[in-house]
Amino acid sequence: MVLKAKENSWGAWAFLAGVILAVIIGATTSSFIPLSKISQYSPQIYAILVLLGLFVGFSINVSSKDTQSFLIIGAIIVITSRFGMESVQGSLIGIGVGDLVSSTFAALLALFVPATIIVAIKSLFSMARV
Repeated sequence: MVLKAKENSWGAWAFLAGVILAVIIGATTSSFIPLSKISQYSPQIYAILVLLGLFVGFSINVSSKDTQSFLIIGAIIVITSRFGMESVQGSLIGIGVGDLVSSTFAALLALFVPATIIVAIKSLFSMARV
């Protein structure tokens, strides 16, 4: 019989929902939704992603051995997404894929940056308590 820990289940579901939402938002904002609607609803869309990122950051257990892995992977995703936004826009702009990939990276940044910062601060405070 497999035992599952319940402490991170809400955070895991919020994280999964946030990644799916970020990919959907990134894919739809560049091709399906008109530009006027994007500018009208953009603050609300990204606020939802930031709130999900904050919830994930607060719900992850800092004393866990997976905190270091989360921080490393989160930092890699943040750095890659930020540099990927700029490089993809410049190289694939003629094909029409640049806007799609860039908006997906921006949505992933809105999710991962708050989560990574909150987990890093919580980890720092738990290390300082020694």
